[in-house]
Amino acid sequence: MFLIQNTLVSLDILEKDFCCNLDSCHGCCCIEGDAGAPISDEECREVEQILPILLPDMTPEARAVVQQQGISYLDPSGERVTSIVNDKDCVFARTDHNGWCYCLIEKAFNAGKIKFKKPISCHLYPVRLTQVGDKVGVEYHRWDICHCARVLGKKNHIRLYEFLKEPLIRRFGQEWYDELCLTASEWEKQCKQ
Repeated sequence: MFLIQNTLVSLDILEKDFCCNLDSCHGCCCIEGDAGAPISDEECREVEQILPILLPDMTPEARAVVQQQGISYLDPSGERVTSIVNDKDCVFARTDHNGWCYCLIEKAFNAGKIKFKKPISCHLYPVRLTQVGDKVGVEYHRWDICHCARVLGKKNHIRLYEFLKEPLIRRFGQEWYDELCLTASEWEKQCKQ
């Protein structure tokens, strides 16, 4: 672990190769698993405000879940997560005619309809944030469905922190990211000695 400002960054963030390969996985991280994506109270409020824009594009099942329990719930560990359909699909996920999964929030953002891109936990994935005492842990969540992303990252020599530049800056700021890059560079030099 490396200390960068008020975060503890896992060595995996600097060393592991990763680059999402949507041609292979079709975005299945939004529709696999047993819980929704972590979402903060502030993000919940933002999504509640844009919900009228999203509802028309949601599946009937997703609309029913949102009507019954809201856009989020507390998982067994007590963490707030996005609501899911059929114990796996995020309520904001849709699948197109080619079987590709996409996020309705991000689609609306890209179309200029809203200013909120998507929950930061989704944007950062496969990085997960945890609370470690008074620090934020920045850790790599390894999931089998992302095997193709590890292969593509290795082929193209893209480190996890490089692939996640935009969301890392969104969450922690440019100064933090610059410090992370410097740390990665120094670590790489040290490993080559």
